Amino acid sequence: MTAPVFVVDPLTVLGGEAVLEGPEGRHAVSVKRLQPGEDVILTDGRGRWGEGVVKAAEGKDRLVVTGLALHEEPPPRPRITVVQALPKGDRGEVAVETMTEVGVDAIVPWQAARCITQWKGDRGLKSLAKWRATAREAGKQSRRVRFPEIADAATTKQVAALVAGAALAAVLHSDFGHASEALAAVPLPADGEIVLVVGPEGGVARDEVALFEEAGARACTLGPTVMRTSTAGTAAAALLLGRTGRWS
Repeated sequence: MTAPVFVVDPLTVLGGEAVLEGPEGRHAVSVKRLQPGEDVILTDGRGRWGEGVVKAAEGKDRLVVTGLALHEEPPPRPRITVVQALPKGDRGEVAVETMTEVGVDAIVPWQAARCITQWKGDRGLKSLAKWRATAREAGKQSRRVRFPEIADAATTKQVAALVAGAALAAVLHSDFGHASEALAAVPLPADGEIVLVVGPEGGVARDEVALFEEAGARACTLGPTVMRTSTAGTAAAALLLGRTGRWS
């Protein structure tokens, strides 16, 4: 099993040593109970990381790590962004967690026309904070050193603009009467950004599909079954990560 991952931001190394303090230090010392000689990975969550050895565990929340040599993980190519319509309840956090685990690079919350959940005011800010905290924790659990970016909630027009700038954009839908392609057969770019648009439980509205297609998106299906909105993004991303060679 690989060494546990902890976040230090900014990640500063002096003489091959770094100190882990605060909530992360407390988790390492008091929860994980790491001891001198154990391996750990420190990262800023943006690709900068180093693997070292615990030198000392001090008090309840201070871990001294030595033997660190910093590395920089380059941004993956092509970049995969999932536009996720807002699900009900905690399904949003489930979607963010699993998409982080498979390797999605960015997640954009989307207030689609058929979303029952509404992100407004303080509730919206709290929900966004939960998504970001979930991505951070799932990134650590899955041993990533470059965590997915969780953007501010986007409107349909903002999603259309994102689609227009993508090397490939696919809007996933369950209207089998609409002319579409199988995502498994769509030609993929070697570079740039792939944008996947995942609709809410009620599906992507026809006018939204039309707007995204006008911006350059391809209407795609994942297969013969209808997936929940909290599942579709993970399944689609996994399919593309395998096809692009990023899982090779």
